[in-house]
Amino acid sequence: MDGSTTLELDNGITKDEVVVIWHDEVILASKCRDTRPAFPDDPAYPYVGKLVAKLTLSQIKTLDCSKRQQEFPHQLVYPGTRISTLQELFDFLDCADPHHHVLLNIESKIDAIRPNRTHDVKTFVRNQHGLFFNSHYYRSITYQSFDWRTLIEMKHLDPTITTSALVTDPSIIVPKGATVSPWLGGVDLTKFDGATLGERIARAAHFIEADILSPSATSEFSTTSDPESRDYISFTTPEMVKFAHELGLVVKPWTVNRLNIVQQLVDMGVDGIITDSPNVLRRWAQQHKLSVAPRYPKYRVLACLEKHRQVLREGIDKYTLAT
Repeated sequence: MDGSTTLELDNGITKDEVVVIWHDEVILASKCRDTRPAFPDDPAYPYVGKLVAKLTLSQIKTLDCSKRQQEFPHQLVYPGTRISTLQELFDFLDCADPHHHVLLNIESKIDAIRPNRTHDVKTFVRNQHGLFFNSHYYRSITYQSFDWRTLIEMKHLDPTITTSALVTDPSIIVPKGATVSPWLGGVDLTKFDGATLGERIARAAHFIEADILSPSATSEFSTTSDPESRDYISFTTPEMVKFAHELGLVVKPWTVNRLNIVQQLVDMGVDGIITDSPNVLRRWAQQHKLSVAPRYPKYRVLACLEKHRQVLREGIDKYTLAT
């Protein structure tokens, strides 16, 4: 409804290998509450606080994840919200976007440092690719991850899938006693030519055959979020963007919610911006005479959303909405 070109979402995989839309490795008490056990005397109950990879879909489907998030004061709350599977999201989009114009950034939430907390690389790639391939959005999906092992594996399985290399300060830090960061798929940034870190990151992303470089806009070491402050540290740099473009990479920084950072990135020549506030960014783009995506009919999106919520409540696998 806000005229975004792309939906960004995160995926985890349950104990029974179902792909679910969830940002965290753990079911957080700040987001969800338990309602009941999936079956009597379930030893895993309560589920809040447990790893997604240690819970089955039937267990996860009992959770009410409608808690308001303090960092999103304008969040609309839908009581009784259940965690969706990726297939359920595809079904919702088939309803809300019948011509299939929406693009998708789908992030694999796999832990490169603590492998016992999530499923392994092949499990993530195999299960997600199967859903991608059988959806109407197969050619509209960008597969992204901080764990570059999954990008390499996805390209090996399907060279036609667009991949995006997510990167930020913690993902390039080499742990004590190691020679490379565990997040970069065995890539050693020091082996690449480049006068700046940004240039070497671009070379590394190109080396693993990523199509998109998706860096954090702001450095984790910045003590302020205001780019007009001299204490501000940008992770995305002009050198990074310029060199990535020379290598044929598209550059899409994240997660940008300040318009002065938007302006800074546009001046650098980035190709897209990931934001929590697409309506605000859309108005800014219109003010600056930039092209924007069309809005989707509100009545259709809301009707499909209600249908989707009904599916989650009743456990129906498929649904359609006459238009």
